[in-house]
Amino acid sequence: MPKSLKPKTISKPPSKSAIDLGHLATEQQNRSSANLDTRSALEIAQIINSEDAKVANAVKKAIPSIAKAIDAIVHAFNNGGRLIYVGAGTSGRIAAIDASECPPTFNADPHTVQYVMAGGPRALANAAEFNEDSRDLGASDIAKRRPTRNDVIVGIAASGRTPYTISALEYAKSRGSVTVGIACNQGSELGRVADIEIEVDVGPEVVSGSTRMKAGTAQKLVCNMLTTGAFTRLGYVYGNLMVNVHLKNKKLVERGINILMNAAHVDRPTAEKTLKIAGNHVPVALVMLKSGVSVTDAEKRLKEVRGNVRRAIEELD
Repeated sequence: MPKSLKPKTISKPPSKSAIDLGHLATEQQNRSSANLDTRSALEIAQIINSEDAKVANAVKKAIPSIAKAIDAIVHAFNNGGRLIYVGAGTSGRIAAIDASECPPTFNADPHTVQYVMAGGPRALANAAEFNEDSRDLGASDIAKRRPTRNDVIVGIAASGRTPYTISALEYAKSRGSVTVGIACNQGSELGRVADIEIEVDVGPEVVSGSTRMKAGTAQKLVCNMLTTGAFTRLGYVYGNLMVNVHLKNKKLVERGINILMNAAHVDRPTAEKTLKIAGNHVPVALVMLKSGVSVTDAEKRLKEVRGNVRRAIEELD
């Protein structure tokens, strides 16, 4: 755990009924979408778009907390730890999407960013929201991942009151993990449990209570920041280029060639030749081109700096 991150003392309010949602902003009726069912297709699209435009500003207010979470994740990765998302329903699906996109985007080990979802992988395509009320399942599901003090566990719940997710964070915290809570209501129980609370107040949804909309968008934006921020800090991005991209198809191979041409200022034949010598590993090819070293030396440099491309180029020259 980073030294700057002090464990939070949890003071829980009296337990609320599972159906007591009246106090949640995400459950309120949105005046802007009153009589939505009487509107034309154009008007419905305009209303949704107008409400969606408010999401980025709501996320902006949470940036200091998001930055703390990024630092905690970087610390975890540097110590062999993991980022493990936990969620149910829409929140769980968003967690699964972000975790699954890290290997192809950053060529990250699938072990590094994981997700735990109420109902398991089957719930990605089949509704299993009834599982979210089970505190026992939340604790047992995260326990199977054996969280440690080197891990960061990120709980996601639009309401901020999902028993499954809260229980998972409580268990992880008891094992010494750094915990992060992403909620879309202020003063959430999830936020109180977490070491780092990220609360994005998006307000009422266009369709009351449909948190797959603004709340879901906000959660995806925050997850994008957490993983992109962490892997960028680790040097898996060079400038703003996705240098650790996994070249698994023709489009991605073309992207790798273009990255080398832009970053190393070389022509296409040189980029293609170097990439082939580097075994289609863009970071190795880039270090070769920028530092004028052999493939063996480029691989050695990257290993010495844990894959940080900029450090491999600048600090070891």
